[in-house]
Amino acid sequence: MTPIYLILFGIGGVVLLVVFLIILSFFSTWLKALLAKAHVSFPNLVAMRLRGVPASAIVDARITAVKAGIELSTDELESHYLAEGNLHPTVRAIIAAQKANITLGWAQACAIDLATKGTSKSVIEAVQTSINPKVIDCVIEGRDTIDGVAKDGIQVKVRAKVTVRSNLERYVGSAQEETVIARVGESIVSTIGSSENYKVVLENPNSITDSVLRRGLDVGTAFEILSIDIADVDLGENRGAQLRAEQAESDKIVAQAQAEIRRAAAVAVEQEMKAKVEEMQAKLVEAQALVPTAMADALRAGNLGVMDYMRLKNIQADTEMRDSISKDPEDLNPPT
Repeated sequence: MTPIYLILFGIGGVVLLVVFLIILSFFSTWLKALLAKAHVSFPNLVAMRLRGVPASAIVDARITAVKAGIELSTDELESHYLAEGNLHPTVRAIIAAQKANITLGWAQACAIDLATKGTSKSVIEAVQTSINPKVIDCVIEGRDTIDGVAKDGIQVKVRAKVTVRSNLERYVGSAQEETVIARVGESIVSTIGSSENYKVVLENPNSITDSVLRRGLDVGTAFEILSIDIADVDLGENRGAQLRAEQAESDKIVAQAQAEIRRAAAVAVEQEMKAKVEEMQAKLVEAQALVPTAMADALRAGNLGVMDYMRLKNIQADTEMRDSISKDPEDLNPPT
């Protein structure tokens, strides 16, 4: 045997060995798929290995789908896996939807799975909520009740529960539970506020649910609202009386401030008048100081006689005596 034949024989042996090893590596996976009537060819298994896709996971998902009567190709499964989707939960979701007679295609299930990735939701939960409606407690900002004030000023506290079902057709890109709770809370507060008095709410709590359901609060959300149930209705504070009391207190403070302004203005006027009185008294004293000088000048000039001066003094003394008699003794002797 020439060397060329030896080389060819060696290359052929290596190729056969590689083929044997590939067959041995994928034989169990291939056989499992074949026995489950979910056949996957050897070239397809090798291609999965080259693309970095776990063939066993793809085959297991395909077997699960085929056994449930759903035909999924390996390309569809690989595409979802390469998109970093949750492969097996997505397969279980479409199986659950099929068993419940809910229309859910593979593309839609993959979209829901990728949309809920990284959140507390999942495609399995979406399907389960569509099959078995979920009850949501309307709790806003950590409070157990939704508080509204009727037209008579009485606060009404309502505990509400909302029953919702997933709408798979608009699940992707729609608002979630928080939006539903916020809308229901706003509608309940608005309905209570439009009531004439708190008795209307206590007598007929269903009027709240009827009014809220008519508003179509599930538009643009991933859910369909089935019912809104009022679990409890309690009375709160008399907000109207509190507001009136606070308004009265504010008015009193404003009135006191205005009165203080007027008092300060009056005090300023009083001080100004006192200053004017002092000024006039000073002018009077100044004028009185000129009287003796004028009288002396009159005596020297002969315009005033001595007898005239004495009569003037007598008149002044008589006037002072009459003033003292007419005054109250308490004014003359004020208490110390």
